[in-house]
Amino acid sequence: MTDVFDHPWLGGLFADVELAALWSPEAQLAGMRAFEVAWSRALGRAGLADPAQAEAAAQAIAAMAFDMADLRAGTGTDGVVVPHLVAQMKAAAGAAKGAVHKGATSQDVIDTALALAMRDSLAVIDARLAELTGALETLDARFGREPLMGRTRMQAATEITVQDRIAPWLLPLADHRARLAELRPRVAKVQIGGASGDRFALGDRADGIVADVAAALDLAPTPRAWHAMRDGVAEFAAFLSLVTGTLGKMGQDVALMAQQGISEIALSGGGASSAMPHKQNPVLAELLVTLARFNAVQVSAMHQALVHEQERSGAAWALEWMVLPQMAQATGRALVAAQVLAGQVRRMGMPE
Repeated sequence: MTDVFDHPWLGGLFADVELAALWSPEAQLAGMRAFEVAWSRALGRAGLADPAQAEAAAQAIAAMAFDMADLRAGTGTDGVVVPHLVAQMKAAAGAAKGAVHKGATSQDVIDTALALAMRDSLAVIDARLAELTGALETLDARFGREPLMGRTRMQAATEITVQDRIAPWLLPLADHRARLAELRPRVAKVQIGGASGDRFALGDRADGIVADVAAALDLAPTPRAWHAMRDGVAEFAAFLSLVTGTLGKMGQDVALMAQQGISEIALSGGGASSAMPHKQNPVLAELLVTLARFNAVQVSAMHQALVHEQERSGAAWALEWMVLPQMAQATGRALVAAQVLAGQVRRMGMPE
């Protein structure tokens, strides 16, 4: 069974095509290819491979097609895709195969592709946070002065304004964008460590090769590998959950305001009921709550994945592959849903 993001009809509710593309097998393969192309060229420039052979290898890798059945079978045997990936690259490079993957390790390839996915996801999320900020500011301008019953612990409290209700939806978005700017350099960084993470095979050329590959991929260089230091990856996941948590609060408020008998908000485009044609369900508001709770659960798995034993872990590392793509797609979908929901508001405030 496929998950809800790829499901033939549940995907209509949950899927985010743009974020899904950034975490797709095709994008992951493109990221690993880009690493190996940059790696071969860096080896040539550093004098660890013949420059002509390094360029020939890079061009062969850039142009080759992959045998996906072989990659799948290899992953089942090796636990990672890279051994069979590199074997295919060396076959494509022919006489220049000595300039393929020399001094790198599987985790360098996969983690660098991960860094590219996280970096590109943050760019999309930042743009959507800015768009949602504008949508909520428009709501505030339209309805902010309208009276509204304040509620504490689900009970009527004192009269407030719509602006007071919108503020907890809107104000955290600026904080999320500030967090994102601070987070980006902690995740948009190249992974290079070699066999045991110490870059031993690169000798005194290590710093130059790291800088070369990082520049080619528009990532930051690092003083050492982060093979077993996953705090940046976990922070990325936590950030996603913070964003969806804020949007979940918005969704919960809207769903409660839309209750019959309260009617503090009027929405267009609600969901239909198969049995009760008089109903207009606040589907997108409910979706925001669901996605917030989903990411809150998933982030605990990412904190479990912080525990890497010694210089490299197979178990903790693989857990990230299971969790992060879905968290990213959930966050993207929540941001789109929140913006659409804001555009569906036709009235806010106490009913006449």
